[in-house]
Amino acid sequence: MKIAVPKERAPGERRVALVPEIVAKFVKGGMTVAVERGAGTAAGYTDAAFEAAGATLAPDARSAYAGAQVVVRVAKPSDDELDGIERGTALIGFLAPLADPASVARYAPRGITALSMDAIPRTTKAQAMDALSSQANIGGYKAALLAATHLPKFFPMLTTAAGTIPPAKALIIGAGVAGLQAIATCRRLGAVVTAYDTRAVVAEQVKSLGAKFLEIDVGESGEGKGGYAKELSAEALERQRAAMVKAIGASDVVITTAAIPGKRAPIRVTREAVAAMAPGSVIVDLAAETGGNVEGTVAGEVVTSENGVTIVGLLNLPSTLAYDASRLYARNVQALLDYIIKDGALALDPSDEIVAGTTITGGAA
Repeated sequence: MKIAVPKERAPGERRVALVPEIVAKFVKGGMTVAVERGAGTAAGYTDAAFEAAGATLAPDARSAYAGAQVVVRVAKPSDDELDGIERGTALIGFLAPLADPASVARYAPRGITALSMDAIPRTTKAQAMDALSSQANIGGYKAALLAATHLPKFFPMLTTAAGTIPPAKALIIGAGVAGLQAIATCRRLGAVVTAYDTRAVVAEQVKSLGAKFLEIDVGESGEGKGGYAKELSAEALERQRAAMVKAIGASDVVITTAAIPGKRAPIRVTREAVAAMAPGSVIVDLAAETGGNVEGTVAGEVVTSENGVTIVGLLNLPSTLAYDASRLYARNVQALLDYIIKDGALALDPSDEIVAGTTITGGAA
C-alpha cells in the first residue's frame, strides 16, 4: 500500500500530516510513503529526515499521488489540490463536513473516499484518533501564552522590595479540551483562574486543575451528544450573558473556547461585557474562525476596543506550534490507519461506528 503526503498550501498552515517518526513505522510495516518535497519544512521536518525514515521524496503533489491508495493531509484541499488524486483513493484530513458542507460534494464525483478527522466519534475506542482534541490542547495552551504576552501585568503574584504585585485574574469560558488546557496553563503561569461552562458535569474537572467553577443557572443543560456542547435557547443565552458581565468585568484575562459543531460560534462576551473590563485587559477568542464568541472579534487580527481592551482573534493556533502539532496529528492519523487497514489493504466496514462516523463520502467495503 502507498500513502501520499502532499505539502499543505492553505494560507497560514504550517503543519504536515505525517512526521518522520510515523513514516518509519509505516515503512517498517511494509508500506510505501511518498512525501512531497518541502512538505515538512515549515513544521521543522526536513526532506532529509523523511528520506532517512524511508520515505520516497516526490517533486510535486501529483507525483506523490501516483499509485497511492491513501492521501493524508491536514487542511481540506482546494479544487486544484484534488487534481491528480486517482479514483478509488482514500483522502484523510480535516475536511470540515459540517462547517463547509458544500465542499463534500467535490469528492464523490471524483471517486474519492473521504474520511474527515474532525468527524471521528468521541468515544473511548477512538480516543487515539481524536485529532480535534489533540489540536485543541495546543490551541488552549497557546491562548494562555497569547494572553500573558498581551496583558500589561504579571500573571503570578510577585513579592519584591518595591511591594507586592497581585496575581492576574483569568476567566476561561468553555471547559472542553482547549478550555481545560488554558486553565492548566494559566494556573502554571500563576494566575487566579475561574472557569465557566454550560455543562455542569465538567465542574469537577475544572476544580481538579485548581480553578474555581463559576455557576450560572440558565434553566437548561448545555450538554449535547458525544461530549460536545449544544446550542442554548435564546432565553438561556440571555440569562447567561447578563450573569457573565460581572464576572468578565472583574477579570484581567478572558479566554473563550465555546463552539457548536457545524454552527456559528455562540456569543459569550457581549459589547457590554467588554466595556465592563478595565483598560489593558485581554480577551483571546479561540472561536474566531467560526464567527467568534466575542462581540468585537475580528478574525485573524488583534484589535483594541474603545475602552482599551485587547481582543485577540488569531486563527489556527495549533499551526503556530507546528512541530508538536504535526507529531500529535500524525499519531492520530496512524491510529486511524492502523484501525482501517487489514492485511495491507483498506477495510472500510460501513457498519463500524468509527468508520461510519468518519467517512463522509464513499466508504464501501
